[in-house]
Amino acid sequence: MKKLNVCVLFGGISPEHAVSLRSAEFVLNNLDPEKYNIFPVGITQKGDWILYGGNDYSALPKGSWTEHPDNRRAAISPIRGQGLLSFEGDCVVREWIDVVFPVLHGENGEDGAMQGLLQLAGIPFVGPGVSASAVAMDKTLTKLVADTEGIVQADWILVKRSQTTAKLDDVLDRIEKKFSYPVFIKPAGTGSSVGVSKASDRASAAEALVYAAQYDDKVLVEEFIDGYEVEVAVMGNEVPVASVCGEIDSGAEFYDYDAKYVSDTSVAYIPARISDEISEQTRQNAIRIYSAMGCKGLSRVDFFVTRADNRIVFNEINTLPGFTSISMYPKLFMASGFTAGELVDSLIRLALEASK
Repeated sequence: MKKLNVCVLFGGISPEHAVSLRSAEFVLNNLDPEKYNIFPVGITQKGDWILYGGNDYSALPKGSWTEHPDNRRAAISPIRGQGLLSFEGDCVVREWIDVVFPVLHGENGEDGAMQGLLQLAGIPFVGPGVSASAVAMDKTLTKLVADTEGIVQADWILVKRSQTTAKLDDVLDRIEKKFSYPVFIKPAGTGSSVGVSKASDRASAAEALVYAAQYDDKVLVEEFIDGYEVEVAVMGNEVPVASVCGEIDSGAEFYDYDAKYVSDTSVAYIPARISDEISEQTRQNAIRIYSAMGCKGLSRVDFFVTRADNRIVFNEINTLPGFTSISMYPKLFMASGFTAGELVDSLIRLALEASK
């Protein structure tokens, strides 16, 4: 059987650059070289595109991948049929690409920008398309979709960046009129808990608003939900399937960036410590959100299950979730019977199906 040419995109300019490098290491190590010709293309934090010339993918999270002597400058052409371009001196090398796996998190990676480039280029790609990616990246727009679908979620208000300076006291008054402390304050358009804070009083809320506004011009303030953090991995196009439910015990104030990727305080329970009935309802809600957003390929859908009365409360959806060795998306499907290689194969197959 003819090998497929697979381009894996990683890195990027977003604050989640380092997470992307670790995710790409996992994906690249689980692509079968007997099935695929692999083209690893990294984007530096300055925005330079590099066709990585090595095959030691542990160099990605170490940062040494940018110094490999066989690296070449690269780009994906928006002109259909040109595919991946790399540059050797004055020469341009063109490679036909059958499918792109954009292992990119955050700005310009999962917000619809990269998906738009690949759509223009006519190259199939893993994950949701432009509109689903853009809406899911903006948590306030996701909230509107969930409201329309009648999905139970945390109550919320939107704050603009400009309001965190000139009208900060007015914003704090508005928060205190609507919510009791604590509240969660987060940028509307980041993942991996970047810029997220739990505010317990007026002073910490003021700090959290200013902090979140460094990452986005829209800031989301949400009511605190006292519940178990439950995550579901979803995969598929027209008929998506949900993994078993997983539960995160952050071991910290909340499941922030440090708890996810730096410290060893968090513990994952797969399956989640919830009843079979609640688990099945959560899985069905995950598929419901996934379909309402128009997702294809994959997404991870996050919920709270309240401790007091087992209410299922939607939190957020991540259209290009982490693929590190400790990330919940691959762990959930591996717990559902997939090997890592089978999971990557399935996502590539779904990308090719969606393009038809």
